[in-house]
This record gives sequence, structure tokens and C-alpha cells, in this order.
Amino acid sequence: MIQKTNFSGILFTIAIAIVVFISTHFFSFLNSILLGLLFGIVIGNTVKIPLYFQPGIAFMGSKMLELSIVFLAFGINYTHMGKLGWESFIIIGFVVFSLLLITVYLAKKMNCPSSVGWLVGFGTAICGSSAIAALAPSINKNKEDVGVAMAVVNLYGTIGMLVLPLLLTAFSFSTLQSSLILGGTLHSVGNVVGAGYAMTSEIGEQSLAIKLARVALLSPGLIFFNYLTQRNSDKNWKQHLKLPWYLWAFIAITIVVSIFNLPKPVIDGASEIGKIILTFAMIAIGLTVSFAALLQSGKRGLVFGLLLFIIQLFLVLIGFLLLKN
Repeated sequence: MIQKTNFSGILFTIAIAIVVFISTHFFSFLNSILLGLLFGIVIGNTVKIPLYFQPGIAFMGSKMLELSIVFLAFGINYTHMGKLGWESFIIIGFVVFSLLLITVYLAKKMNCPSSVGWLVGFGTAICGSSAIAALAPSINKNKEDVGVAMAVVNLYGTIGMLVLPLLLTAFSFSTLQSSLILGGTLHSVGNVVGAGYAMTSEIGEQSLAIKLARVALLSPGLIFFNYLTQRNSDKNWKQHLKLPWYLWAFIAITIVVSIFNLPKPVIDGASEIGKIILTFAMIAIGLTVSFAALLQSGKRGLVFGLLLFIIQLFLVLIGFLLLKN
């Protein structure tokens, strides 16, 4: 429920969002989600925001994050998994679920702040910002951690998009292998499209198909990761399936989209609405992030994110070797 006291903070967040959406035309290399986060962090650390804005900002940072997940579900289609050959699908499944296991293990061993480490790992394993947004409400109580994780994952996704095509041209990988490396490791769909088509159209098409199959693993990945992070609790197996309403809605919508051939304008429109709502959430979250906390958590998050990205590349290469034998 939106209370009267929330309106000032909500309108303040929307006003910033309008500036963000206009700015995307000038900073086309940044999407509105990341730009919103950056605007929020800068404004939150340079402008004294009135205390009575805080309830509305908190509402936008939590409820809009949950709502965005429901709309983003329209962009996930399980049929993409069926379009891959069985060998490619085995590699992708192996990489995703292995990295989730490694994330939980390393976050504890490296003393990476658990929420930041988990969010970075989940975003790295599956689909960047959207995966972080989907996981955050169920495991995260500190909204600053979401901002740190988003920044880390987007940074390495951009670096990977620029560097991997250059590295791949130096090795004699086949088109399928190059596609698996790009589609199986880069963080967002945009990263994969940028890197794949920079090499060849064929690699671009195949790496995108592989990436979409990886995105389709978001729902089972959420259930699996929630179990991994809460398995030491007193919950029985039935309680582990008691997901928040937005995750059940997310899963239900992905199943409907996969079974029924919904009109493309409906799919694209819902996905776009999800990105807009997520932009609102990222602005609100950014407004609560302090530079001091960003630097403190960000250092560990950067090291952790880089390590996971390297491990992910090795997992793909291991997948090649296992299927050759």
C-alpha cells in the first residue's frame, strides 16, 4: 500500500527517472538500469535529501524491484533450451549450476560480504542485472549490496564484451566453441550481442541462442540458489519451496510464455515495462548507497566478481574437454 507520506520520495525518484531516460539518448552505451543506479548514487552522495522523502524512496527500492521481476519474466522462454544441441545444453547447465555452488563456497571462504558475493555470483552465472534483481528481495536486506553487485557485474560484462572477441581470434576455436564461450560467460544479453556480432554474424546468432538458454535457467537457478543459501536453516524441503509471491508469478509467467505463442508486441512491451520499473528501483537503491560503503564492499566485490568470471571461463573449457572424451 502507498501511504501519503510516501509520495514525496516517489515523485522525487520519478523526476530523476525522467532525467535518466532522456540521458540514455546521449549515453547510448549505458542502459537506463545502470544509468539510473549511477544517477542515484551521485545524487544520494551530493544532495541532502529530506528525511520525509525516505519512506517513498524505500518503497520504490523494494516494491518496484519486486514488481519489475514479474514483468521481466515475459522475456524468458524455456523453448530456447530446446533449440540448443544436447551437448551445448549440457555445457551451459554444467557451467551455471557449478558456478552457483562455487559462489556459495567462495563467498564464505573469502569472507566476501555474503549478500554482495551471492548477488555477484548469481548475476555472473545467469543474466547479470535481471538475475540480481530477481534474487535480491529474497536474500538481501541491505539495498546497498544490490547497487554494489549491479556495478560489479555490469563492469565485468562490459570488459568481457570488449576483450573476449580479441582473445578468441587468437585461438583456433570453432564457431560453436566461440559462441559457447561468449554466450556461456558474458553477463547480459547486450554483452553477448555486442561481442558475438563483432566477430561474425554466425557467432552472433549462436551465442545469442546460448545466452537465451542460460537466461531460461533463471527460474530453476533461483530455487536452487535459495536452497543453497538457506539449507543450514531449520526449514524442511517444503518450506524451501515457499517462495515470495513475485517469484511464483515470475515462474508462472515464464511457463505461460513458453507454452503459448503470445504476440511479440505483448512480450516486448511487458519486458520494456519491466526495465522501466527496474530503473525506478535502481535509482531508489542508488540514493541509499554511500560512497564509503561502495568502496568498502566494492573492493571485495570486484575481486570476487573477477575470480568468478575467470572460473566461469574455465568451466566452459572443461565442458569442451568432457564432451570430447
